[in-house]
Amino acid sequence: MQTNINISLVLEAVRQIGDTFLLHYKNTAIPTDMDSLMDRLNQLDEQCLSSLKANLLPAYPDIPWFVGDEFDKAGQKQPLDLPEYWLCDAMDGAIQYLQHLPGWTINLVLIRQGQPYLSVVYAPLEGELFWAQQGKGAYLNNQPVHPSTKTDPAVMVAVFDYGHQDEAAFAPNLNQQVGTAVTRLLDHVGIVRNYGPHGLQLANVGAGRIDLFYQPGLDTFNWLAGLLIAREAGALVLTTTGQAWQWGDDSLLVAAPSVAKTLLTSLVKDL
Repeated sequence: MQTNINISLVLEAVRQIGDTFLLHYKNTAIPTDMDSLMDRLNQLDEQCLSSLKANLLPAYPDIPWFVGDEFDKAGQKQPLDLPEYWLCDAMDGAIQYLQHLPGWTINLVLIRQGQPYLSVVYAPLEGELFWAQQGKGAYLNNQPVHPSTKTDPAVMVAVFDYGHQDEAAFAPNLNQQVGTAVTRLLDHVGIVRNYGPHGLQLANVGAGRIDLFYQPGLDTFNWLAGLLIAREAGALVLTTTGQAWQWGDDSLLVAAPSVAKTLLTSLVKDL
C-alpha cells in the first residue's frame, strides 16, 4: 500500500483535466438522440480517465483504477476488496456539460481500507477546487471550510437529489420516495433546490453554502467525493432515518450540526 500521497500532484491532475474540458465547453452540438448522447458521455469518461491516469499512474503505479458506474447497484453496496484504489467519477454533471449548462465537476477519490481517504471535487467554471484528506480537514482552494451555523429553518437552503438506478429492477418506488422527500423538505425548510452534481452539493454543505443535503435511494459512487469533504469540514453524515451513514446505506442526509439539531426530528419522524 502507498503510504505517502502527494496532494499537490493529485490536485493538479484533477485541475488540469477540468481546465481542458473548460476550453471546449459549449463548443460541441447538444446531443438530440440517445445514441449521440451515450457516445458523448463515453467520450467524456474516457478522456477524463485517460488524463488522470497519465498524470498519476507514473507516481502511483501500484494503485489500481476503478470507474464508478452509478447504474450498478450491487457494486455500490460495498467497497472493493483491495487495500486501496482510485475511484473515478469522471465528470459529475456531464449532462449539464453537454447541454451547455453550468453545474459540472471533475471528481476523484482515493479509497483506502474501504473508506474514502482523499477526495477532490473541482468546478472549473468557478475555478473552485474542494478537497479533503481523512483526518486532515476540508479545503476550498487551500482555505479551510466549515459548515453553516444556521438555526432558523426559514433561511436554510436544503437540496435534494436522486439516483439513476432501474426503478423496476433495483429500486421499487424510488420516484415516490423522491417525491415524498421533496415534500418533506418543503414542509420544514425555507428554501429547497437541486443544484446539480452530487459531489459539489455535498462539498458546499461542508463550505456552509448549503445547509442540508437529502437523498433517498442508493447512490454511493456519486456521494463519496463530496461526502468526505463534508465530513472533514465538520458536517454530520447520516441516513435519512438519522443513523450514522455507512457504505452501502441506501439514503443520505448531510447537514451542519446546528441544522441537524434543528431539523432532524421533524424530517425523520414520519418515515
